[in-house]
Amino acid sequence: MDIMSVLGWLFGILVILFGIVFDKDKGMVIPNLINFWDASSMAVVLGGLVAGLMVSFPVKCFARLPKHLKIVLFPTKYNPLEYIAQIVDLAKEARVNGLLSLEGKLEETKDPFLKSSMMLVVDAVEPEKVKRLLETELEYLDERHAQDRAFYDKAAAYAPAFGMIGTLMGLVNLLKSLDDPNAIAPAMALALVTTFYGTIFANLIFSPISNKLKVRHDEEYLCKLIIVEGVESIQAGDNPRFVEEKLTQLVPGFLLKKGLPGGGAGADDGGKK
Repeated sequence: MDIMSVLGWLFGILVILFGIVFDKDKGMVIPNLINFWDASSMAVVLGGLVAGLMVSFPVKCFARLPKHLKIVLFPTKYNPLEYIAQIVDLAKEARVNGLLSLEGKLEETKDPFLKSSMMLVVDAVEPEKVKRLLETELEYLDERHAQDRAFYDKAAAYAPAFGMIGTLMGLVNLLKSLDDPNAIAPAMALALVTTFYGTIFANLIFSPISNKLKVRHDEEYLCKLIIVEGVESIQAGDNPRFVEEKLTQLVPGFLLKKGLPGGGAGADDGGKK
């Protein structure tokens, strides 16, 4: 589990609750929580948010919500150094025993993209076609993940917008009810609390999810880019040492300090930041 996401949400909720109930003179005033609950305000924000998303996106985007939450909370671990080590090992095998010998080693490979990419080489597909196929896969990955993030970016934009709509609704009701003291309080609650709800949804839920999906995408994209570059180098017959040096140039310096599994060029980042 990604403990930082869980702690971030819990900390954000606690900070908001503390700001609501804390009074410097009276201490913790728990009844203040009632002042921040308004069913009509919640209905305006959530209902408008869902309606806007339904108009903007197909139903399949809603169906992917559980998958995205799983990615945020239970991410797949992508270690670029392990991928480099696997590819260097494959490069050594190909250099010593030929490309056909890789078929047996690929049976042990867990990553389906690495396995399918290397099988193109083993099957003697033309280098230009291999390059085009793998680069298309990267482009598709980038586009597909960008579309997923767009759902949450739109939600982050719609939530405060409908909060503002609720505020305008409350102000209109307030101005039309100035002669009725009993109607002023509910109208004022609708006017203020809807913006409060919309801002929280946007900045504590949807924007953080979108950003975390971007982080997950970058991790996956880096490892797939390493696979693409490594496969092309192996097919070109490059020296395993050169392959290793080439791939380590793609990895951020703070990861290279950990070193490649079993040692290797990655153990020294050469001053790369």
